[in-house]
Amino acid sequence: MASVSVELHTPITGKFTQPTGLFINNEFVPGVDGRTFEVINPSTEEVITSVHEATEKDVDIAVAAARKAFEGTWKQTTPEQRGKYLVKLADLIEENKDLLAAVESLDNGKSITMARADVGAVAGVIRYYGGWADKIEGKVIDTNPDTFTYTKQEPIGVCGQIIPWNFPLLMFSWKIGPAIATGNTVVIKTAEQTPLSALIAARLIKEAGFPPGVINVITGFGKIAGAALSAHMDVDKVAFTGSTVVGRQIMKAAASSNLKKVTLELGGKSPNIIFNDADIENAISWVNFGIFFNHGQCCCAGSRVYVQSGIYDKFVERFKARALANKVGDPFLPDTFQGPQVSQLQYDRIMGYIQEGKKAGATVVTGGERHGDKGYFIQPTIFSNVTEDMKIMQEEIFGPVCSIAKFDTEEEIIKTANNSIYGLASGIHTKDLNTAIRVANGLRAGTVWINQYNMLHHQIPFGGYKESGMGRELGEAALANYTQVKSVSMRLGNALF
Repeated sequence: MASVSVELHTPITGKFTQPTGLFINNEFVPGVDGRTFEVINPSTEEVITSVHEATEKDVDIAVAAARKAFEGTWKQTTPEQRGKYLVKLADLIEENKDLLAAVESLDNGKSITMARADVGAVAGVIRYYGGWADKIEGKVIDTNPDTFTYTKQEPIGVCGQIIPWNFPLLMFSWKIGPAIATGNTVVIKTAEQTPLSALIAARLIKEAGFPPGVINVITGFGKIAGAALSAHMDVDKVAFTGSTVVGRQIMKAAASSNLKKVTLELGGKSPNIIFNDADIENAISWVNFGIFFNHGQCCCAGSRVYVQSGIYDKFVERFKARALANKVGDPFLPDTFQGPQVSQLQYDRIMGYIQEGKKAGATVVTGGERHGDKGYFIQPTIFSNVTEDMKIMQEEIFGPVCSIAKFDTEEEIIKTANNSIYGLASGIHTKDLNTAIRVANGLRAGTVWINQYNMLHHQIPFGGYKESGMGRELGEAALANYTQVKSVSMRLGNALF
């Protein structure tokens, strides 16, 4: 039998055992076809290890395991017990925080400081939904004296979940938390670039006591395993986080198969707006975090920065200095803020956008080049003198690149900020409460941050308007994605006719 684990090493943990198999029915197993693929360290461009590749055959096996669990043991599990499993998993994640964070830094490249913060948030999400498990309630509807009518919130069934590489563990928790709390079973596919931390988490799922088949974790490619999940006739719902292009493909596959339920959290090109009266130093700190956090690989990144004309020149000068102070380098160093981009493909894509911006006549305020000579590192990059028709202002770059433009009036900036196919997030910086609320009301975005940016929390719904997706992650709102309403009406009186 092919090996389903390997000994690896990180500077934080030393040696550890890394699962490399597919996690199906609470066991790590090799793929049916015996295929594997390499996982690359984006800091060194070296191979970390290889993991098993799920094909359509493996998806069938995982879905069958999830279906058997859903119709069997899981359906008999009480809501209270579901909550206990989730809370236990959250506890185990916290106990293994250093290992999970180190593995996240290893194959994603994010700084160890931010990886630790991610793992803390993962535990928070899962514990939060553990608390929701026994609070999924229906209603009694008083229609007339001769009828007793009530509704039930029932689980949808087997959920296929496809997660991205920018927040591997966090997106894992966003998906499984509400699905499990509401009584569904799951087959979750990791991103091919970053499969390792989810496989560590899978080991903890078994340790937490989840019955076999309730949560299955597969590693593989989107065009094969992801496509198979999206089109599978025995998957009742698919949830995807990633690009709008792939989101469209998943929606088509869901529609043309068994018309499965779909939720999509997709791309963004979010505006971050700074008014003349803003606390400029505070605003610069948040704008810096808004775009360069997680190497700019963030769907809600504040990549379009709009500064009111009265403070524009001062802002650009000080923002440049702040960006230059960001420490770019080895993600395992405690003072590193920005690690490498996740892959050669992503690096090339971002550098292509930077060249496109230069070619279009935008001014490079700072950055615009490779950082160092090894790894997929890019300098924090700021463009000015941009116009709204430039690609760098219209298309999602998904890297440490932002563009600064000037505006004069509130009415103008609302119109400009909404001039995008996306509507995921936005930011407003002002000391005037009236301005903040008026502009927030005018923006067509799923999240509006005021005098802050990128502050996500498991209690707050997150999702997009327009081509940024459908459905909501996090908060109570996410539960609706994983339940369906059954109406039951019982006749109490005599026959009507």
